[in-house]
Parts: sequence; C-alpha cells; structure tokens
Amino acid sequence: MKFVVSSTELLSHLSAISKVISSKSTMPILDNFLFQLSETELTITASDLESTLITSLELDNIEGEGAVAVPAKLITDTLKEFPEQPLTFQIDGESYLVEIYSDNGKFSIMGQNAEDFPEQPQLDEEGASSIDVSHVVLQKGIEKTLFATADDELRPVMNGIYVELTPDFMSFVASDAHKLVRYRRLDAKAEFESSFILPKKPASLLKNLLPKEEFDVKLEFDDKNAFFTLSNYKLISRLVEGNYPTYNSVIPTNNPNKMIIDRLNFFNTVKRVSVFSNQASNLVKLTISDNQLVVSAQDIDFSISAVERINCEYEGEEIEIGFKSTFLQEILTNISTSDVKVEMSDPTRAGLLLPAENEEDEDMLMLLMPMMINV
Repeated sequence: MKFVVSSTELLSHLSAISKVISSKSTMPILDNFLFQLSETELTITASDLESTLITSLELDNIEGEGAVAVPAKLITDTLKEFPEQPLTFQIDGESYLVEIYSDNGKFSIMGQNAEDFPEQPQLDEEGASSIDVSHVVLQKGIEKTLFATADDELRPVMNGIYVELTPDFMSFVASDAHKLVRYRRLDAKAEFESSFILPKKPASLLKNLLPKEEFDVKLEFDDKNAFFTLSNYKLISRLVEGNYPTYNSVIPTNNPNKMIIDRLNFFNTVKRVSVFSNQASNLVKLTISDNQLVVSAQDIDFSISAVERINCEYEGEEIEIGFKSTFLQEILTNISTSDVKVEMSDPTRAGLLLPAENEEDEDMLMLLMPMMINV
C-alpha cells in the first residue's frame, strides 16, 4: 500500500481525533490510529471503546488497498516536526512496517495488525431515530450546558448532557444537583419525541469540532449509541444508560422577587468579594432592596470581610440569599447578554438566572441552589 499526503493536512486531522485516545486504556491497540486505504480516500479512526472518532481525506496518489494500526503518539509527534511538504507512506501489508519518505529522509514505524482494532458500533436501523441539526444549534447547546454536568460515580446519568427532541423544540439539559442549565432551541424540531444522554467526553470532542463545521450535522441514535456525521468527521458515542431525573419539577415557577442587573458588573463584584469568603464554603451573601444589591462575604477564621454595592432594577420584598461564589461566577460567564435577570422566591429555594432578553428562537434558563447563611 502506498499514498502521498500533505504533512500539515494529515497532522490537523490526527490532532482532532487524537483527543479520543485515553491515557488509561486497557487495550494496547487503542493507543493506535487505524489507517484504512481505499481507492480514493484515507480513513483514520481513533477510539477508547466508549467514543469513536473517524475522519477521512480524499487523496489522489493511492496505490493498493488495506489497513494498518499506527502508534498514535509517535506519528503525531513526528508530523509536528515537519514543515508543510508532501509525505509518501509505504506500508507492507504482511510485516505492518510503515515507511515515511520526506523530501530529505526516511522514517520507519512498526505498525500492528488492523484486525486487532475493535469494530465500530453499528446503528440499529429498526429502533433508530434520525434528524439533521444545525451545527450552530448543536455547538451552542453543548457550550451552554457542558460546564454544569456532574462527576458523580454513583449517578452516571448526571455526568452527561440530556438531549431532548420534540415537535416544538430541542433541549439540552445538564445538572450537578447544585446548578441546572436548560438551553432550548425553538428552531430545531423533530417529527418525533425522543431523548438520550450524551456523555461528557464526546460532548467535549464535538465542542472542539463544531466551530469548523459549515453544514448541518446528521444525528442518528438508537438505544445504545449516537452517531454524529459532520463534513470531515464522524463521531460515534456510547450513550449513558438510565433515566434522566424529571428536571422540570425542580424549577420554581412562582418567583415574585425579580432583579435585573449588569452582568459584567455583577460578575466582577462577586469575583472580588469572593476572595474574602470562607475557603471551604465559598459563600457570598446577596442582600437586595430598593434597587440596590449588596454583595458581601466574610471568613471569621481569618477576621476578613468584604462588602460591595451595585445598582440594579428590583421588584419585590427585601431578600437575603446565599450562593456558592464559584457556581455563581460559572453561570454568569455562560450567559452572553449584557444584562441578567435573577428571579427568587425565598432564601431557601433555588434562584433562577436568565438572560434579560433571550435571542430569537432561544430559551435559556439557569438555576442555582442557595446556601444557608449563618447569622
């Protein structure tokens, strides 16, 4: 087998899919890329059994067909040292020796039998659902929710993004029991009702691939796997098994106390004041009344405290509520509007943080559980 490929083009594809490879793999073959050569293209696969990422390059100079597994770290490190130039790969199908010829030299790598590489999962055609989703919708849905997923070994369903498809909207939901994010798109709809839980790692891989995408993404899924087909890449992810909690029941509906405030001002104030909070709890206290917000924190152990005031628009009774500052900052970072609306009922119930004005076809809601204030 023989083919010629641009060094930088090959490196860019390998770098994108190499993020799948796990450093703790129990199968040595998974430390390799699977190179498959057909008449017109080179297909490269990387996998950690849970997620599989496949990319393909159209090539002109191809002789022969076949497959070989190539050590991922060695080939990537080698390509990083080349300036842009054509490289000729010559592969012996029996000994799995891979020889790379550059303008000035020759590099030999020992490959492995491609048959040892695990087969990729296949879609169960009978029980599968399929939909074309805008790459922008998918990218924003993942970006807005990924930060709120949990790391909970006892409840694996919380460690992913819950994707919900209905004839009216598409929802992305994530929660770690302290904060919850629901990002809903009214311009992405399905003709059916269905849902699945996408694990954190493949969601993160998609987040890196989607900014370069220009076309709709074909999304297919069955009971076990989801398949995302992009222009140059295909991601196959094993889904999290189990039922996602009924998240709508925890969203408080009657919130008479409403504040609208400049998001950046609010964020910077919380960041400054939180330096003075107790390091174990990270508690900041919000006191709101008469169109003024007072943000305060203290650490009694070190006799330090901080108070800062900001103007806001406020409707409702005076309220004192405590939040974990790190969570509050994360949420404020992930709301993109200049003003943010905070809705509360009382200090023991979750507060809602929303964009002051949702963009067209978007409906975003972030919920944060309060902390007890020790008076």
